[in-house]
Amino acid sequence: MVKIESTTNSRIPFSQRLFWSIFAMFLGFTACFLLFQYQREREFAQEKLNNVLGNYNYQLFRRTQQVEDINQVVHQFIDDIPQKDLRVTIIDPAGKVLFDNSGAEEFNNHNDRSEVRKARLYNEGFAIRSSNSTGKRYFYTATNIGGYIYRSALPWDPYTQRVLTIDKDFIYFMALMTLIFFFVLSRFTFSIGRTISKLRDFALNVEKDRIPENEYVFPNDELGDISKNIVGLYHRQQKAKDELSMEREKLIKHFQYAKEGFAMFTPEGREILSNILFVQFANLISDMQIRQSEDAVDIPELEPIHLFLFKNIPNTNRKRKVLRESVTVDKNGKIFLIECILFLDNSYEISINDISRQEEESRMKRQLTQNVAHELKTPVSSIQGYLETIISNPELPDDKRRFFLERCYSQSTRLTGLLRDISVLNRLDEASEMFELSEVNIRKLVGEIEKECSKEMEEKKITTEVALPGNPTIYGNYSLLYSIFRNLYDNAIAYAGEGIRITVSCYKEDPKFYYFSFSDNGVGVSEEHVNRIFERFYRVDKGRSRKVGGTGLGLSIVKNGVNFHKGQISAKSGLGKGMTFFFTLKKKI
Repeated sequence: MVKIESTTNSRIPFSQRLFWSIFAMFLGFTACFLLFQYQREREFAQEKLNNVLGNYNYQLFRRTQQVEDINQVVHQFIDDIPQKDLRVTIIDPAGKVLFDNSGAEEFNNHNDRSEVRKARLYNEGFAIRSSNSTGKRYFYTATNIGGYIYRSALPWDPYTQRVLTIDKDFIYFMALMTLIFFFVLSRFTFSIGRTISKLRDFALNVEKDRIPENEYVFPNDELGDISKNIVGLYHRQQKAKDELSMEREKLIKHFQYAKEGFAMFTPEGREILSNILFVQFANLISDMQIRQSEDAVDIPELEPIHLFLFKNIPNTNRKRKVLRESVTVDKNGKIFLIECILFLDNSYEISINDISRQEEESRMKRQLTQNVAHELKTPVSSIQGYLETIISNPELPDDKRRFFLERCYSQSTRLTGLLRDISVLNRLDEASEMFELSEVNIRKLVGEIEKECSKEMEEKKITTEVALPGNPTIYGNYSLLYSIFRNLYDNAIAYAGEGIRITVSCYKEDPKFYYFSFSDNGVGVSEEHVNRIFERFYRVDKGRSRKVGGTGLGLSIVKNGVNFHKGQISAKSGLGKGMTFFFTLKKKI
């Protein structure tokens, strides 16, 4: 839920708050910059004067080394420079003043002077202070040369103060920049304010369901783009709402004319929506007259549905998930599938579907499978014939006897595989819930199949490449997963040819599925057969299939196994282009 802070009618507009917030930050930054620059300019002026006086100290040192009369050297040096009131002091390593031209008669130890201490530590130093000897204020510069301190000082007079005066041009520059920033920021923030005002006006109109006919015009900037997108999203939402209302009407019409009975109810059992077939089917099922949809739940044949609702609707501990219950009713020569879905809000729907035709088709399918299985037992007759020939002819040559026995073994092996495949398909069609589920490592499974097929692959000089990154593991049925990959291997070994290469890869993975491909570079099949290779008993080359012992059900088992694991499979091939199967398997079914 969206909450808004309590406000008054006199609140400051957002654009003004934004303006003064940014401008205040800019003023703070400007003040800090001015203080920093002022200090920097001041230090620069002092350093400049310090360098001049330091240079004087070195010149005095060189001159005193050439002439013994220091007083004469100093006076001559002062005559040569513009600062005629320069004070010169020479201090020995012990702090005793050896020379000073200030006129003072007594000097105490000068090692405690700040500029002298700095010179002792860093070879040079300066200070602005009052002299303890003369009482006047000076700018001192001291230089440490060979342990002796040469110190020059200028009185703190207008000349020195003028030299140390900082350049104030940067202050005028920052004032100009502040003025420019003020106008630019005001223009920018008030432009934002106008856009926000338009958005606010739009939101108020939406709230009151009175969108004006005229189009809102926004500035050509990022905020304007966002605003136009918001308005556009609203109009698209309105359009979607209208379309949804139309689709709802279509859905209601669909239920009205659907071929199954349908009704929706509130948690209290009151009808929300129903179609004509619901009451009609309910009357076919019930022995008494049903006039309203609400009465259908109470008929004896729907007792499991009634108990399901009675148990779950009042159950407050029920997990927040949609529940489903179904029951099959065989009545008056028809078979009805009745399904009830209980939604999260405890409303529910009941559908009654006449599945008589589907049940009949299923029965015919089972009968067809049984008939096919019966007819495929004819190899037993061949086996019996070969055995009777062997038994009734004791004098039969060994080579003939061996030939007949080999034929018997071949027919029995084919018959066993055929019956096994039919059994697997029947289980997939009718009892898929009976398959046990477990974690199956696909890499390990493929490795086991390759070991089992190694002899056949060596005889046909077949090589393999397995690319299963991420060690894919599926929670499914081991037997069916084994059948999927084993039948694909058997199919490639039997029909792709010799000297081929088989490639197994898991080329993609998403949160729910693994995406596999199984390919070979063998002879392939023509495109006209590709769409039918998953049909039961379909053979591309019937004579060759029987010769290699195929049952015609391998790829059908593969497809049903993939479907059991909530996946899909397709094939791609062409004569001389090999065969590639693409299929998905759900990580957890």
